[in-house]
Amino acid sequence: MDARTLSYINLYGILGTLPELCRLSPEAQAYLRGQTVRVGITVKNGPSATLSFAKSQCTLEEGTAGCQILLPFSSPERFNGMIDGTVTPIPVKGLTRVGFLTGPFTKLTDLLTRYLRPQPGDLDNERFFEISTRLMFRLIVSAVAQIGNEDPVGRASASYIVDGRIKLSINGGPSAYLEAKDHRLTPVFRDTDECLSHMEFCDMHLARDLFDGKVNAVTCVGTSQVRLSGMISQLDNINRILDRVSLYLA
Repeated sequence: MDARTLSYINLYGILGTLPELCRLSPEAQAYLRGQTVRVGITVKNGPSATLSFAKSQCTLEEGTAGCQILLPFSSPERFNGMIDGTVTPIPVKGLTRVGFLTGPFTKLTDLLTRYLRPQPGDLDNERFFEISTRLMFRLIVSAVAQIGNEDPVGRASASYIVDGRIKLSINGGPSAYLEAKDHRLTPVFRDTDECLSHMEFCDMHLARDLFDGKVNAVTCVGTSQVRLSGMISQLDNINRILDRVSLYLA
């Protein structure tokens, strides 16, 4: 596992699910009520982005221009340590707003952890199951893009992917696209019908079982629980990258 690749997954994948969490969860929205703040994160030799919170919602954008709180990390390993709870970040900008980090932001990330790493019985609640599965879907799509762009093995697979969109979807649930251009992948979370290939999971429960490693993807293709169409070479190389996702998200 490559620490730099993991830092991209942690920023654009893990923290990148916060906008979706805030859209789906009234609890998350309540934590942010009355808060308007922009939190920048920059990693030396790694990614940088800003999380903007306003009107109980969240957005993520590349770069840290205009941030009110800035959290710098001297290495990908230090940033990854913040995500796993072993490193405490120290802001170099926005010290008067540090209460947001120790209060609403911490509550929000704790809630996100609960959805991404549910305890036994949590998924028995239908609403919790849906939010958790939607967040996992978004995280996995983002992780595929970051692994394809940054991980040495993932880049080898991405080098064979022709330009065009690959659609990933759950029947009756969310959909997303991976935009391939010049052998780099960009996740796209907006609706569009334009794609060269399509991978569809038959329902939310099958997708969840695949995410949790309870069923075999190849078997599901054989039973048509996972449907593939379009340019199979694209999907074959996306599957190779998908095989590395569990290494980084374990």
